[in-house]
Order: sequence, then C-alpha cells, then structure tokens
Amino acid sequence: MTRFLPRSIVAVALSVVATACQPVPSARTAYGSPTRAIDTTQQINLQGDFKAPLGVQLYTFRVLAKEDPVKMLETVHRLGFTHVEGGSTYGMSLEKYMEVLKANGLRTTSMLASYERFRDSADAIAAEAKALGASYAGIAWYPHQGAFTEADARKAIADFNTFGRKMKDAGLTFVYHNHGYEPVPFGDGTLLDLIIRETDPNLVKFEMDVLWTWLPGVDPVALIRKYPGRFKLMHMKDLKPGLPRGSLSAGLPEDQQAPLGEGQVPWAALLKAAEQDGFAYYYIEDETPTPLVNVPKSIAFLEGLKY
Repeated sequence: MTRFLPRSIVAVALSVVATACQPVPSARTAYGSPTRAIDTTQQINLQGDFKAPLGVQLYTFRVLAKEDPVKMLETVHRLGFTHVEGGSTYGMSLEKYMEVLKANGLRTTSMLASYERFRDSADAIAAEAKALGASYAGIAWYPHQGAFTEADARKAIADFNTFGRKMKDAGLTFVYHNHGYEPVPFGDGTLLDLIIRETDPNLVKFEMDVLWTWLPGVDPVALIRKYPGRFKLMHMKDLKPGLPRGSLSAGLPEDQQAPLGEGQVPWAALLKAAEQDGFAYYYIEDETPTPLVNVPKSIAFLEGLKY
C-alpha cells in the first residue's frame, strides 16, 4: 500500500540526514540520500487507535552508530522517540552513555544481550539494565548448529528458566526474542510452542519480532491469543508484498523488508490483539537499506492507523 506522508514527517527524515554524522560512502549508500533538510525535531503524534508506548530498537541505526554513536542518539531524538531498546554502550562508559541518553530525552526500557553474556555474566547484565532504568532484559538468538532441533529447544527452556530466575531476583523481566528458526513442526504445534509452554510463565516472557514470526508462516495474532500474557514486547517490521513465507532460515535480505504499512503484515488486527493482551512496549526495528527514509514512513503509518 502506498501512503502519502505528512510534510512534517518527510521534513524530519530530511532533517535527520543533514544533522546526523557524515557517514563514509558505504554508510551513505546504505542509508539513502534525501536532498532537502530543515532543523526541527518531530513530535510523534499518535492520532489513530494505536497509542501505545512507541520506541525504536537502536540496531535500526547501526551504520550511524559505527560512525558516531552520539550523533546516532541525537538522530533518534530528532525523529521524535523518547525511549529505546538497546544492548550496547557503543564504546562509551555506562555513565557517559547514560549522560548522552539523558541529554537527548531518551530512556532505555529494554535491553538485549548475547546468550554467552547471560550465561557468564547475568549479574552484570542485571546491574546495567537497572542502571539504565530498563524493565526488561533478554536475548534475541539461541546458539544452534544447522536446523533448530528439539534438543536445542529443551536446552533453551532450561537456560531461559535459569536466566529468568536471575532477572526476576534482580527486579527485572527476562524476555526471549523469537528469531524465525523456532517454528519447526513438533507434536501438535512447533518447537516455538514447546518453548513457550515449558518455560515458567512467572520467569520467562517473550518479545515478538513480527517479521520473524510472519516469515516462517506463523499467524502473530493467533500466537498472541494462544498464549495470553506471555508476550510483553514487540519488534515492528514487515516483509515486502509478493514474497513467499515459510522460511525457517532466520535471515532475509535487507531489501526484502518493508516499512510498516507497505508490507504484508495485518497491522490493525495485530496491534489491536497486542493492546488487548497488554503488551508493554513496542519498538520499530528497521533493517531496510534506508532506515532514515523508512522509519518516518513507519511512524506516519502508525500515527494514523485505525482498528
């Protein structure tokens, strides 16, 4: 579906490119090159039915972060976001990183870390998350070789329950972010069902990555309704129209991903179901080649979305 964007949204996309750091040529190519700029900060104005806490996963701006993480966070501010999901301090001390977040009116509500770091340094993750003010801490990838197996799933269940206990004892909620390799047929469902059913609901919650739910062929609305209360966070991203589903590869070329509202996902039904279920936070995560163009498109779509 093609959308005409409000002038303010388009202007901010152009402004962000002009006021962000000057990337190397490869980064400039990756991010697109709008041609006009103004120097205002956009206010996200959710005028439709979607009015939930809208943030951004900082991986969206990974190219800018490599060049200048301070400028990257200024970019996030200029796009109108007030909270983020992170996982790195980008080479800054924790204290400096917190200063930069505060200077840009940003707060961290969730953070992700590697499996290995949870396994070896769960206490350090908890301390960092609490210092940042996050409520959620989790992982987005479970190590495995080749196709995901029942043995992988059962090991993940045991690990997640352990990590969940450690985070709960620290006053946090552990989340597992599904990544598209889990819906292997198993029993009367899939290995994703097995993980959800056999992790302790008091210790383990989930972050629904919409693309990695949609691509393997799982209905995200049905999944929420099947497991009420288990999903607390959402990564919002989409698949271009016409592309097939059913892949368990857990990977997709960047140019096959789409801004919200221009892809396949039925966002109105999904966000209505998520709201009814009590999701806590929603994060745009744009992995397209041109996030500084496409994130404003996604914001504009959500601002006017009607259920």
